[in-house]
Amino acid sequence: MNIKEILQEYKRQNHVTNDVIANRLGVTKSTVSRWCSGQTKRISSDTMEKLSHLLNLDLEQLTRISEFAFEKPLLGVVKAGYGLLAEENLEGYISVSEDDYHKGDYFLRVDGDSMIHAKINNGDLLYVQACNDVPSGTIAVVLIEHEEVSVKRVIKKEKYMLLEAANPDVETRVYTYKEVEQLPVEVIGKVLYARTEINS
Repeated sequence: MNIKEILQEYKRQNHVTNDVIANRLGVTKSTVSRWCSGQTKRISSDTMEKLSHLLNLDLEQLTRISEFAFEKPLLGVVKAGYGLLAEENLEGYISVSEDDYHKGDYFLRVDGDSMIHAKINNGDLLYVQACNDVPSGTIAVVLIEHEEVSVKRVIKKEKYMLLEAANPDVETRVYTYKEVEQLPVEVIGKVLYARTEINS
C-alpha cells in the first residue's frame, strides 16, 4: 500500500479533509493534494516523521504493512469438479484494491481443473461476491446438499438447472427445480475473478 492509498483511507475513516492534514503537518493544502493524487511519491524525512506520527504507522514499512490495508478473508477451498466437502477454514487474508474491497466478500482456493477453459485453474484464488442467485450463464459458487461446494457455470432452463463445467472431461450436472429445492442446490456466491498465486 502506498502513501496515496493510506491517506485516502485515513481521510475516509477519520472524516478529515486535506486542509486538516495540512494544518497538522505544517504543509500546504496543495502538497497534501499531490500526495493524495499520487503525484508526489517522495517526502522529506522531517515531513515523513510527522506523517508517521499522525497516521500512527511505521512508514519504513509503508508499502508492506498498514492497519488501513484493504483485505478480504481466504476461506478454505472450492472444488472445480465435484465431491469436495465445504471447508470454511480461515486461511488468512488477501490484499485487494479499494474498488475490489467494496465489490466482493471473500476468496476461495480452487481445487481441480473442471473450469480450465474459463481461465480458472487448479490453485487459483477466486474472489467471490456473496449472493443467493445469479443470472443464467454466470460462473458461481454452489453449495450442494449443505456440504459439497463447487464452482460451475449456472445454466437455467425451463425445467432444469445445469451446473456446467468448462472442461469437456467433466460431466455437466443436471437438476430438476424440485431437486434444487429439496437437496438443496444453492448458489452462495458469484465469481468476480480468479487470481493466480505467484510463489517467489
